[in-house]
Parts: sequence; structure tokens; C-alpha cells
Amino acid sequence: MTNDLRTAKGTLIIIGGHEDKTGKKTILKEVARRIGKGKLVVSTVASHRPDGYFEQYERLFRDLGVREVIELDIRERQEARDEAKLRMLDDVAGVFFSGGDQRRITSQLGDTPLYSRFQEIYDEGGVICGTSAGASVMSDVMMVSGDSDESYRLGDLQMGPGFGLIRGVIIDQHFAERGRMGRLLGAVAQNPRYIGLGIDENTAVVVEGGVQLRVIGEGAAYVVDGAGVSYSNVAEGHLKAALSIHDVRLQVLNEGDGYDLGLRLPMSLGKVEEGVQEPRKDAAND
Repeated sequence: MTNDLRTAKGTLIIIGGHEDKTGKKTILKEVARRIGKGKLVVSTVASHRPDGYFEQYERLFRDLGVREVIELDIRERQEARDEAKLRMLDDVAGVFFSGGDQRRITSQLGDTPLYSRFQEIYDEGGVICGTSAGASVMSDVMMVSGDSDESYRLGDLQMGPGFGLIRGVIIDQHFAERGRMGRLLGAVAQNPRYIGLGIDENTAVVVEGGVQLRVIGEGAAYVVDGAGVSYSNVAEGHLKAALSIHDVRLQVLNEGDGYDLGLRLPMSLGKVEEGVQEPRKDAAND
């Protein structure tokens, strides 16, 4: 079991990247529904060239009924201590982190007054959303870099500290599209007490209370559980050796499926409009 889960009143919407902006807009509609008539702050800090990012999201969210959409643009770390920037987060319903480089988010915002305010918003019942790089920073340990589209090599992966909004989980995005199963397995092999969570593009995981999640969107989410691993060569292999790992457990979830991070069990199948799903009755016998 994962014993270090963080509970909170708020909601996380963790998006695998390239969310639909022209068709059904399922994920953006979910964000807008939860923001309601409140204020949404869009942070473009992850991008080295943020020009145009905010304008696109502002138009989309306003079209979906969000009345107030403002940009939080941090170019230098000292700006994260600016009182005017901090006041932008007064009375917000949610924060949306756009894509780019997750290292920019953590290096510019980590352990600053803005970072503390994000934590407060989530703890007090707000919505924190992130797409692509903005998804990776949600966890306390985040994926920084690692090769895709091939077997994981023991020396390839780099990880670093994230925001810790969700604990006991390592998140990877653009998952199936960029062939990232190998590196997620590598992350779990290095940290077997963590659950690996891979999220496809145009797919999101909605986390309620820090414990139970459900999937929305057109792709899948992949849950890699290393609690039962009987062997891996992480500690003994050459840095260029391919990963060997035995008895890892994999769940593949699509829209409407859920997962309980505390129990490490999938929840009942089928689409859900609202509320909490029950763990599958047969899961305890797996």
C-alpha cells in the first residue's frame, strides 16, 4: 500500500498533453465546469517562449464560460516573490499550468511564496490543472528526462523534486504517442513504493481528495505498480544494460475507469458523471 498519500479538499486535473482544443474539448470543458463562475489563473512559466500560450487558453476558457482568466507569467525566479504576482492568486477557483519544460516550473517556483500559495489553493478546495510539463510537476518526484521508444537503459533516467500535490506517484505524459512505457518502468524499478502513472495525449486523470482518480478523454492511463516486484537489476546492472524487472503489475484504464491509490486497486468500470466509484469487487482476488 502507499502510506504517504496526501489528502486535500481540492481536485487535480492531470493532462497527458495535446488536449483537444477544436472538437469536443472534453478535458477543457471539465476544467471549465469545475471553475464555474470563478477565476482561473493560467501559468505559462514552463515555456521558454510563452507568447501566444495564454491568449489561446484565455479564448478557449472564456468560450467555455469561465468569466475571468488571467495570466501568471514568471520569467525570473525573483518574480515568484513579488507581492503583485501573489495577489493575482487571491480568490481564485483554480490554476492551470501549460506545457513546456517541467524544470522551469520547479526551478522558478519551488519553495517560493507562489509555490506555497498553490499548495494552499489545493488544500482549501481549489482546482489545480497541468498539461504535459504541467502534469509532471504534480507529483513529489517527477520525471525530468529519459529516452523513449526503446528498452529502458539503467543510466538513462533523470528525476527530480516536483510540487508534491500528489504523493506516492510518478507521472509521465505523451505516453503511448512517445513510447514511454520503458522509462516509466525504469522509474518504478528505482522507486518501487511509487506508482507509475502514464497518461496519453488528449487524456486526463482527475484526482479527488488526493486518493481516488478517474480517467477522461480519448486515450488511456497506465498504472504501473511495483509493490510486488520480486527482482530488478537496477542496483547491480551496468548503466547501459537494459532493465530487467519481474512481477510488476499493470492496469490500463480508459474514460470512466477509476483507480484507488490507497488500495492500489482499479475501481468499477463504466463512465461516471459525478461521485466516487467503488473498487472492483474482483480486484481483491487478483
